[in-house]
Amino acid sequence: MSGPASFGIGEVLGRLRAEFPDISTSKIRFLEAEGLIEPARARSGYRQFALADVERLRYILTAQRDEYLPLRVIKERLDAIDASAPTRRPGAAPADTVPR
Repeated sequence: MSGPASFGIGEVLGRLRAEFPDISTSKIRFLEAEGLIEPARARSGYRQFALADVERLRYILTAQRDEYLPLRVIKERLDAIDASAPTRRPGAAPADTVPR
C-alpha cells in the first residue's frame, strides 16, 4: 500500500494553471517563505506537496484574486482555520475540508 499522494512543484503548477494562469514557481516559493504553506521536503530537499497543500494554495490564490485580500489577512484566516481543525493522530487520514 502506498502513502498519500505527493506532487512536485511542476505538478502543482499544472494542477493550478488553468484556474490561475499567472501562477509560477517563484510565487509558490514566495508563499512558502511568507509562511502560508509548508510543503514537506524530500531527503533531496525538493518540495513535496500533498493534495491538502494544493487545496491550501487554491484557497490563497482565490482569496487574492476574488477578494483582493492581502497576504496578512489570508494568513490570519488560515491560522484561524488551522486552530479550529481537530488534531489528527499520526497516520490518520486528513480532513477533506480544512486547508492545512
